[in-house]
Amino acid sequence: MAYRQRGLRHYPQIGSGSRGIPVEGGSPGDTVRRVLEFGLTGGIGSGKSTVGSMLVGLGAVVIDADAIVRTLQAPGELVFEAMVSRWGDTIVREDGTLDRGAVASIVFGDADELTALNAIVHPAVAAETARLLDALDDDAIVMHDIPLLVLPGGELLTSRDVDEWSGIIVVDTPIETAVERVAASRGMDPDDVLARVEAQATREERREVAGFVIDNSGDLEHLAHEVERCWAWVQSQRHDEQSQRHDEQSQRHDEQTLEEGL
Repeated sequence: MAYRQRGLRHYPQIGSGSRGIPVEGGSPGDTVRRVLEFGLTGGIGSGKSTVGSMLVGLGAVVIDADAIVRTLQAPGELVFEAMVSRWGDTIVREDGTLDRGAVASIVFGDADELTALNAIVHPAVAAETARLLDALDDDAIVMHDIPLLVLPGGELLTSRDVDEWSGIIVVDTPIETAVERVAASRGMDPDDVLARVEAQATREERREVAGFVIDNSGDLEHLAHEVERCWAWVQSQRHDEQSQRHDEQSQRHDEQTLEEGL
């Protein structure tokens, strides 16, 4: 049975698993992480959501930051209340839900307002993400689907535990292709789409931080092949981390044996 809750997509074994296992020879509470985590990102129109669905089909867990945000911005949630407290009823629709278009018009191009929005949203998303991770089985492979993980200028979103991830996967698409896709699928003016693209990190900035780049400049068959290549790379990261963990545990065991012999 597939499971979906506040941004967690299609994972059948939500239970009492933790994110780590005890370290042999370590102090009480010391753990080695077994949940393998990756960032998954790409610009508007890159096809990142399609890639995420394909990775789920191969066995990954996708934690969708946008889906979490939508839930936290529902009426009655603390994030919703904090946003209304700052910007007033101008960001609320007649039916009482958040008017995301109105919010976008406020923060788009205004660094101070965007900073204020991020200060409200990001800590709540990070807390909810941590809760979801704590519910996963130890051997899960997690993809953190975060559209704006790479900020303009190439810096990473500092509210995320990027240092704990095994790598970042970037879905890369030519700008003209992305603009055409979004304009066609959402009925937007191409110039408006291009303005949004140019307000985000550049393709080069995303590729600079990538552990693996998925090329989505072709058709779905080409993309499926790229995702399979990516999955093979992900599995290699698991193997490398398991080998490293084994070596570290062996070293601790040797050190403990040496201390006991002295």
